[in-house]
Amino acid sequence: MKKIVIALIVAAVLLPVALCSCHGSRGQDAFTVPAEFDTERHFDIVFWAKNDTNKAQIAVYNKAKEAFESAYPNISVTIKFYTDYSVIYNDVITNISTQTTPNVCISYPDHIATYMTGDNVVVPLDRLMNDPNYGLGGKLVKFDSVSREEIVPKFLAECSFGGTYYALPFMRSTEACYINKTYVEKLGYELPDELTWDFVWEVSEKAAQKDNDGVYAVNGQKVMLPFIYKSTDNMLITVLRQKDAPYSQSDGTIEIFNDTTRSVLDDIASRVKKNAFSTFKISGYPGNFLNAGQCIFAVDSTAGATWMGSEAPLMDIHSEKVVDFEIAVRTVPQYDPENPKMISQGPSLCLFNKKDPQEVLASWLFMQFLLTNETQIAYSGTEGYVPVTTRAHNDSAYTEYLNYSGEPDADHYWVKLAASKLLIDNIENTFVTPVFNGSASLRSAASQLVESTVKAVRRKENVDGAFYEKLYNDVNAMYHLDEHSKKAERDEGPLSGPAVALLIVLCVAWTCIIAAFLMQRVKKSKK
Repeated sequence: MKKIVIALIVAAVLLPVALCSCHGSRGQDAFTVPAEFDTERHFDIVFWAKNDTNKAQIAVYNKAKEAFESAYPNISVTIKFYTDYSVIYNDVITNISTQTTPNVCISYPDHIATYMTGDNVVVPLDRLMNDPNYGLGGKLVKFDSVSREEIVPKFLAECSFGGTYYALPFMRSTEACYINKTYVEKLGYELPDELTWDFVWEVSEKAAQKDNDGVYAVNGQKVMLPFIYKSTDNMLITVLRQKDAPYSQSDGTIEIFNDTTRSVLDDIASRVKKNAFSTFKISGYPGNFLNAGQCIFAVDSTAGATWMGSEAPLMDIHSEKVVDFEIAVRTVPQYDPENPKMISQGPSLCLFNKKDPQEVLASWLFMQFLLTNETQIAYSGTEGYVPVTTRAHNDSAYTEYLNYSGEPDADHYWVKLAASKLLIDNIENTFVTPVFNGSASLRSAASQLVESTVKAVRRKENVDGAFYEKLYNDVNAMYHLDEHSKKAERDEGPLSGPAVALLIVLCVAWTCIIAAFLMQRVKKSKK
């Protein structure tokens, strides 16, 4: 009995220690802004950047690095380029446990919310932003730093989670529909200024008609995918927002599995049955099909505008496959063109905590530098991105760029300019989804719902009530959405597993201690 009691006491003491050390293994001390930046010390900082093998973007990053190091000779910046946001995300998650994260990285808010599950991993930016010396527009910053008021308010608000800023916006984009206007008119339609879903579906179904030899009338080819959507997570999210249907709440409550979602998937399934719709994951990049005359409506980011059109400066197909056509750029299809709704997207800048506050401050200064006009305007010219500052928007160099009327060239490709203007004209019509730990998984789930429905139709499966019930359950389990759903209720509800285990061990230990004490008293009384 004594041995059992001792073992239980040891367990009762060590279990909470083990639980706390496990929970805090990734943590660091909270960052505090140094009173002064130490320019006598040398700092090596690492920046993880996203690049689609675009040499112009690499040149912009390298120029920014050199200019920043010129302003701060005691700071050296190493840039690591990634071709995919998801790889950055996975690498950051892997490095959090070993405290080897980069100093600054390009990320999406959904990803940053997951990084924040570690203790003091991501630096909250409120105090840094407002610091009179080293904050935005700070008096001791050695370059022309933008002020907080010069960041587009809507873009800055997208970086606030739970009332605290954990990122700075870097570039912004939205989705656009790139259209083969030549084929639309060939089918007997006039392209409207504002696309509706009814119009897109009607034209797409007509374009899917082919003769007995399998040749499509509209293009004379044996391949035609009238409507291709690149990011199906955005597709479902946007449609739900346009229909004022639930998706999620900021406390982590998952609401996507609703009747409106099913009706949207039903609508998509009916179009797939008529060979009018496909997706990037299933068929391939929409720009390639558009440029080959095998697609009429291609939805992609405005940042992808340089890949769209017969004269696109960037292209992934051989020139012999390119079909000459007139291209048009519109907002994504709407249910109510008078009240358009489109998603806001684009990379933000995340600052990671380190043991040395001076190193964090050096990294923060570099983050700020990426918002200067030189970097913002130059980077936006590489693709259809839009700068995140009003200072850049109002700069004469940028306005001249947007309104270029000279001879066409790669830097002033008119489709890219049109895509940028589309976003600028619709900033107030854009939206973002709630950000929380698990919102990245929810996005993946939204995409999976669409992709699985399209695949099922193509495989001639029955898409009925039983199919959707199974689909909902499978997707829910695949992305562990139950772990995030109704988070607020869980926070106020039953104790967590480790807490319950701790209480059980403590109760058993004290029960045995009391029992042992009573047994000893009984033995003594008998003597």
